[in-house]
Amino acid sequence: MSDSLGAFCPDTDCRLEGAADGPLRGVTFAAKDIFDIEGHVTGCGNPDWLATHAPASATAPVVQRLVDAGADMVGKTITDELAFSLNGENAHYGTPLNSAAPDRIPGGSSCGSASAVAGLAADFALGSDTGGSVRAPASYCGLFGLRPTHGAVSLEGVMPLAPSFDTVGWFARSAELLARVGDCLLPPGSDDGLTKVYRLDAAFDLLLPVAQDTVARAADRVINTLGMGSNPLPLDPPGLAEWLPHFQALQWWEIWQTHGAWIEAVNPTFGPGIGERFTLASQVTDDRVAAANRFRDRVTADLTAMLDGGAVALLPTVPSIAPLKGLGQEELVAFRNRALSQLCVSGLTRLPQITLPLAAAEGCPVGISLIGPRGGDRMLLTLAQRLSAALSNQES
Repeated sequence: MSDSLGAFCPDTDCRLEGAADGPLRGVTFAAKDIFDIEGHVTGCGNPDWLATHAPASATAPVVQRLVDAGADMVGKTITDELAFSLNGENAHYGTPLNSAAPDRIPGGSSCGSASAVAGLAADFALGSDTGGSVRAPASYCGLFGLRPTHGAVSLEGVMPLAPSFDTVGWFARSAELLARVGDCLLPPGSDDGLTKVYRLDAAFDLLLPVAQDTVARAADRVINTLGMGSNPLPLDPPGLAEWLPHFQALQWWEIWQTHGAWIEAVNPTFGPGIGERFTLASQVTDDRVAAANRFRDRVTADLTAMLDGGAVALLPTVPSIAPLKGLGQEELVAFRNRALSQLCVSGLTRLPQITLPLAAAEGCPVGISLIGPRGGDRMLLTLAQRLSAALSNQES
């Protein structure tokens, strides 16, 4: 296929025709190259992985469900190597275009999926979100994106990274289509009304200067539209930078359990930053994991109790607009850690988070997020439609 975006995998032309009838008939989608498609090798963003794995024997159920609902799959999209990055700059396959900010990265690891949707090559796209790999690209590319409640959508036939964090998420240009996809993928559940809004001030504190004013104004518009004011979300510990080491210890330990044996056997070639992170993952100690699990259990119980019954937490998705392409590793690592400090809240607590393209700075999008109660995915999708319609009307 013609791929002016650089979003699709160059080594496979993988298409599936949707069923003749269904709720997504006439809608197109793309899938990140960690989803199995029968008869095709799942490349996972790395040529050595591609060369050492056989074609998939079955299509991932989440993909099959969309096809059975009538959606046409138009291709597989580039991912950062083994989905272990937030940047979207693949040293082997290139950097998919961020149509909303062409001189900036698309975000990763679901970079090709975000690029395809933002660049109008697909109506929606599947990605995965372990540490932020749907939410960050959605923010950078001006899209709606959902990280569901952990375990809500099947991960069968999807390359694992850190299983207790891994989720299947998706991107769309409209809140309405994001919700239609959710109707096909999410388990039955309630979209009961909102009862309370918390403001996660610690996440706002991590905003970089370029985004502070515009994100604050967008957050105020969200609160006014929801019509019930907001309350500060009490966190213990209050600073999200204190959450990050626990998140990284657990995630990295799981990543090494998942991929360490293959890395040691194959000695694959990784691009800048990827190999270094795998090395760090191999060094996580059992004591760090035990302490991190205790922290996770505590903050999960706290936040779950606060949001239970229909409350949401409002926060910026990431600290700023997308970083420029070609930055050095030191700058990217600093930005990554700042972003992960915001993104790790729903990852550690396994709660759903939706990001909406409601702010912009220097002509580039910045996302505003809502974290919902466990199983509150449909409520978040309903709120996104409500906010999108109301705020679009205000702008027009």
